[in-house]
Amino acid sequence: MRWKWHVVACAACGLVTQILCAEKPLASGKFLWNCSEPVLAPLERQSDPCCSVKDPSIVRYEGQWHLFCTIRSVKRTHQIEYLSFKDWKDAASAQRHILQLTNNYFCAPQVFYFTPHSKWYMIYQASEETRKPSLQPVYSSTTNIADPKSWMGPAFLYPATPENIKAWIDFWVICNAGKAHLFFTSNNGLMWRAETSLDKFPLGWNKPEIVLRGDIFEANHVYRLRGMNKFLNVIEAIGEKDRRYYKAYLADRLDGTWQPLADSRQKPFASTANVKQAGANWTDSFSHGEMIRSGYDEKLEIDPENLVFLFQGVSDEQRAGKPYGQIPWKLGLLTLRKED
Repeated sequence: MRWKWHVVACAACGLVTQILCAEKPLASGKFLWNCSEPVLAPLERQSDPCCSVKDPSIVRYEGQWHLFCTIRSVKRTHQIEYLSFKDWKDAASAQRHILQLTNNYFCAPQVFYFTPHSKWYMIYQASEETRKPSLQPVYSSTTNIADPKSWMGPAFLYPATPENIKAWIDFWVICNAGKAHLFFTSNNGLMWRAETSLDKFPLGWNKPEIVLRGDIFEANHVYRLRGMNKFLNVIEAIGEKDRRYYKAYLADRLDGTWQPLADSRQKPFASTANVKQAGANWTDSFSHGEMIRSGYDEKLEIDPENLVFLFQGVSDEQRAGKPYGQIPWKLGLLTLRKED
């Protein structure tokens, strides 16, 4: 899909600006997707039966996909699993590795290469019963993303919970030229942001502030749109029949105001309303996902001409009557399609 630009001169100031053609989804907010069949299902380990794979974070590095995701199982409810593969057709047969980071609850990873340190970082949440709330934002690092045994154990992003935080979940870091920005939600219609300087990262975060209020839930992920000087925020919401779906917002700066792009059930970023499935209907929910990045570093750039969304999904039939922890989530891919 090619993008067209119009050059417009402002009579008031004489500046020349570029504006995306209105028919493109990042300008109009009208997204249409094709959905693959599931690319990854939970691995049925005999020692600890696994019921779901979810919360993916993925990068392409040295010719391989490196995928990190949460797995839900019987004995250990929340753990992070790693696998690598060359092509998506190989994902289901790739060797799985459970990261040995902590004996406690840990999940919802985000992975990127932090150029100033020449290291890979994983941002995730882990339980610490001595803190309130018990779920805390933590990080681990390694110099070798392909070695699942090389990650250091979890370290806290904050020395203590900020006084204005009663709940927080799904932590996400993106950097610009001078600062690292931490985003998260609190499961009550609020999205938050904090920041630190690049030379203090992964520590030195300031007091978080609310930056978005609305009918939003969790898993907000922010990306730089390559070549556009704009940022895309995709965030999960809950629709009819408890189905999960995604909304989208745009901002000119990471510390700027988020403007609605596709922010309703009638005009979603991704939901049953604008997704066509390749085969039999396997999902009615579009939950905690990751845009496929054009790079792998802390800038989190995505290509506006090639939007692809890796998400967790499940059908209404498969989730019916199950407690949340037993829902059999699988992973699938969304790719943009043209209007019918």
